[in-house]
Amino acid sequence: MEPPVLKRTPFHARIAPLNLLNAWEPWQGWTTASVLYSEQDEYFGIRTGASLYDVSPMIKYRLTGRDAARVVDRIMTRDISKLMPGRAAYSPWCDGKGRVIEEGTIFRLGENDFRINCAEHLLTWFEASAWGFDCQVRDESDEIAGLALQGPLSRALLQDLGLEGAASLPYLGLERFDFGSHGILVSRTGFTGDLGYELWVAPEDALALWDRIMEMRHRRYIRVIGARALNTARIEAGHIQVRAEYVPAHLAVRESQMRSPYGLGLGWAVHLEKPHFNGRRALIKERAKGGPPKRLVGIDIQGRKPADGAYLYDGKREVGQVTSATWSPVLKRNIALATVDAAFATPGTMLSAEIYYVKEITQAKVEASVRVVDHRFYQPDHRRL
Repeated sequence: MEPPVLKRTPFHARIAPLNLLNAWEPWQGWTTASVLYSEQDEYFGIRTGASLYDVSPMIKYRLTGRDAARVVDRIMTRDISKLMPGRAAYSPWCDGKGRVIEEGTIFRLGENDFRINCAEHLLTWFEASAWGFDCQVRDESDEIAGLALQGPLSRALLQDLGLEGAASLPYLGLERFDFGSHGILVSRTGFTGDLGYELWVAPEDALALWDRIMEMRHRRYIRVIGARALNTARIEAGHIQVRAEYVPAHLAVRESQMRSPYGLGLGWAVHLEKPHFNGRRALIKERAKGGPPKRLVGIDIQGRKPADGAYLYDGKREVGQVTSATWSPVLKRNIALATVDAAFATPGTMLSAEIYYVKEITQAKVEASVRVVDHRFYQPDHRRL
């Protein structure tokens, strides 16, 4: 019998029986659930209860050695020297032209011990960036299973599990606790814009962690979710996604596909006061010229028609395109992330969208008015408490 083309995560044996729709999709060579039974019900698990999402396929690189801190600081646009052990940070990293290769979370596990979590395979790129330094780069993706525990009840669930120390972690804090044979690393991170944590264990401890959590179903509103529900939450939070909001610079075939951190709304994560990092000189020049020609924005769209891929117009002039769109159940708004010409990126700007959709068995088109807004649509206060 031939093995499956896609690998199965350490949690697959528990998720598969719950996937009543048998809806799966690939994620970097692994099988991940798209939707298990109801996208809407799964979504409200994120916003009103505690949700579980398998993040094991995330790519994880470990950087260690005497020069590891120097290497990570040289790669990232943020000042990593300010990141203390036991803390996480979010940052983009760029090529020499200041164009984003990717963005992700950096865990500082020790003085010269880091883990970079990302979505793309970049081992050779990180190794090349560390060339000449006393820094070892290792892909430990297959050695770590991960669960995203997100939602307003996630802290209470950790307390139910006896992980009071994890429940009290500050925003972007991380710490290792006793669990199973190898322990558990808990980080106060996530992709939903809500209160949440990510739980990292050895693959052999994955099912034990899952079973411990699911024993609490009678006490807490817990929902296992798929990628579609997560996507709605991440758009509400204004989180960008590689290959949606931008093409990785090293994979782009045209300059127009590339974005700088400023063009993706990540200027706050660019620390030009650092003496050196990849793309620094290019970003200084870009900022001196007034910024990038294309900017990420949020938009409110008239009506309820999904606007994925819709073109945006100022009169008859095309000025942008929607990159990610969803109906927001919690906001009761038709929202989207979009890239527009810089002149039209000011909040309050009115544009129009040309939306194509399927009506019965034919394709139909509607024009809807659009208002530019801040791309961080949903930011509940409890997410950082």
